[in-house]
Amino acid sequence: MTVNRYLRWLSSETQTIYWHDSAVISELETALANGAVGTTTNPFLVQATLSSQPAFWQSAGVSAADIPEGDARAEYLIRQVSGYIAGRAAPFQSQGFGHGYCCAQLNPNRPGDAALMCDMADRYARIANNIVIKIPATKAGLHVLEYCAAKGYNVAATVSFTVPQVLAVAEAFKKGAARCRAGGKEPGLGIAVMMVGRLDDYLRDVMQESGGPATEEDIIWAGTAAIKRAYTLFMERGYESILMPAGCRGTYHITEIAGARMICSVAPKIASMLQNLEGPFSERIGQPVNPAVLRRLLTLREFQRAYEPDGMAPEEFITYGSTNRTLTQFCDNGWNLLQTWQTI
Repeated sequence: MTVNRYLRWLSSETQTIYWHDSAVISELETALANGAVGTTTNPFLVQATLSSQPAFWQSAGVSAADIPEGDARAEYLIRQVSGYIAGRAAPFQSQGFGHGYCCAQLNPNRPGDAALMCDMADRYARIANNIVIKIPATKAGLHVLEYCAAKGYNVAATVSFTVPQVLAVAEAFKKGAARCRAGGKEPGLGIAVMMVGRLDDYLRDVMQESGGPATEEDIIWAGTAAIKRAYTLFMERGYESILMPAGCRGTYHITEIAGARMICSVAPKIASMLQNLEGPFSERIGQPVNPAVLRRLLTLREFQRAYEPDGMAPEEFITYGSTNRTLTQFCDNGWNLLQTWQTI
């Protein structure tokens, strides 16, 4: 097992919480040994672990032979894999806030169907009490998130890339948590994901087509600038939900928010990059993005929409460029393959 000094420092010496972003068991073992206290999964990651470790999952009792092909099979496999990992994460719950969870994602083919997502969330909530239900940050998804929060479920809004999305998520969770407490229960964990690297990916294409002053050196700061602004607003407004940077593309997506009260979703590739960093390490959440970089980024209309708190209305979330790209990947390379997955 390789020691990751940076992630051990981050998870033990700061208030930042480290979650592992993969369902491959060997990778999970390494992450847990280096300070991870939770796991994020999605349909793509579930399909990846079933394909790469079929013998392991057969030995764990995962078989879809008796489940009809289609959405029922995909959901079954996600529930089985996430349930197993949730069992591995459960012992960490005693360590405090944000510890001991595993995420399971709703059907990415249906991000506008609130009724279907609510029914599915009810089924996911029965997997384990430390399952976090991943809901798309669409207008319909916000209704589902409030519904789930009101019932005391753990929730995370995903397919989310912008400041207006995470603010809308925080408000939806706030309403649901109030309803939950009015009903005599304590709300579960609430997470607002910002897929910082996927925002950079989208804006890179926008930048290349625009011919404006923004450069590649500026683009790699876009997601970081957005999440730093969101964090400031979360702290000012006292939101109960917590931000989660995800979809990272380089070490800077983690090192630049070190010290924040966030849950970081760190994939094995990024963990390997962080492993190469030499200390001393420092908290950088309070360090602003270079104003000149920010000025150039703000010449891009699509960055303005992502960065300004009122840059988009909820009905626009589902049509934002990063949203369609990400949902397509979750569907084509994850959920749709799980619909016909066969035990080898």
